[in-house]
Parts: sequence; C-alpha cells; structure tokens
Amino acid sequence: MVIAVIADIIGSRRLDDRAAAQRVFDETIARTERAHPFAEQPLRPTVGDEQQGVYRTLDDALVALLLLQLALPDGIEFRFGLGIGGIRAIESEHRQLSDGPGWWAARDAIEQVHARQQRAVPTARTWIVGAPEQTEVMDTVIRASNAYLLARDEIIVRMTERERRLAFGRIDGISQAALAKQEGITQPSVSKALRTSGAAALIEGLALLRGVGA
Repeated sequence: MVIAVIADIIGSRRLDDRAAAQRVFDETIARTERAHPFAEQPLRPTVGDEQQGVYRTLDDALVALLLLQLALPDGIEFRFGLGIGGIRAIESEHRQLSDGPGWWAARDAIEQVHARQQRAVPTARTWIVGAPEQTEVMDTVIRASNAYLLARDEIIVRMTERERRLAFGRIDGISQAALAKQEGITQPSVSKALRTSGAAALIEGLALLRGVGA
C-alpha cells in the first residue's frame, strides 16, 4: 500500500492569470521537493486544475504537504485528498496510467474535504480516506490523522505569508536572527510571530511526525 494524493487548486477559475499561477505551483512543488524529497512520485499536473503524486508512507505525505502549504504565496492554495491503498500501473499506447483502490480513496478524500470546506469547516484543506481493505488499527490512525489535519489546516490558513515563510525557514534550520535579517525585522519580532501564529506548534508537530520529537 502507498499514499496516493490528489491536489486541486482552490478557486482556480477566479485566478486572474491561471498560467502564471500554474508556474508558481510547479516551481513551489519543485523547490520543496528538492529541499525535502519525500515523494515516491512528486506531485505533477494531470488535467484541469489537478495534481497527482504518490508517497511511500502517511508520515511522508503529511510532512511534504505541510511544507508545500507553508511555501505557497498568498492567494494560491491547494486542497488535498490522500488515499491509502494499493495502486497499479496500466499500460496504454499513449502513456502509462495508474489505477487502483489508493486512487479511488484519494478521489473520495478530495470530495470529502471539499464538502467540509463548503459547510462546517471552511479552513479544511486536507483529508485522508483508506481503501476498504484497511484494518481496524489503520482506521484508528486515519481518524486521528484527520483530527490532526483539521487543526493543522486551521492554523495554516490563518497565517500570513510572512508567518508561513518564517515557519518554513525554521524548519529548514535557519536561525531566528538570520530570518529577521531576511525579513527586515527584529529577532524578537520573529520569535513573537512564530509563537502567536501557531508556527511553533506546527514545527513541534512536524518533529513528532519525523520521529525526532520528545
């Protein structure tokens, strides 16, 4: 089993310059993947406003998507559907296709997060669905992960672009002093922004996902 990911652009029809936005998506995905290569198959455009990718583990997918969310500039957002299950290659005269329960679950997940975003949880951006053959233990993991994602997305959506940059910089190991110089602000301002924006909690959560937290 792997983690199949479908990502679609939020409000793609409302973007003033769809082609320019696509370049930003592609460049941001490539930049984050180079710095933090978690994907077995990095997110790539498929059709319309969708991207698809494959990750070996749920932890890898959750870390990679968090980094991507932090790296994107204001006004450009994805929603993500993660499907846990098998996938298989299907040969075609045109190109190799991928199919299977993992992709079906990812499609279900993106529809579920879209529905939540339109109703009770407008800040929802990410959801996980397991293929029908999941064990009871995995079902528990998925429920706990979705609860974490609802809280994580709430924090990210409410962050400013600068706060996201600061969080990404700290994840990359850049000191607060260096970040302050880059942003043209003081180090105490960086510290306050990380603390009040929720970035510190995101960073601690990321460490736990990577297995390096206390």
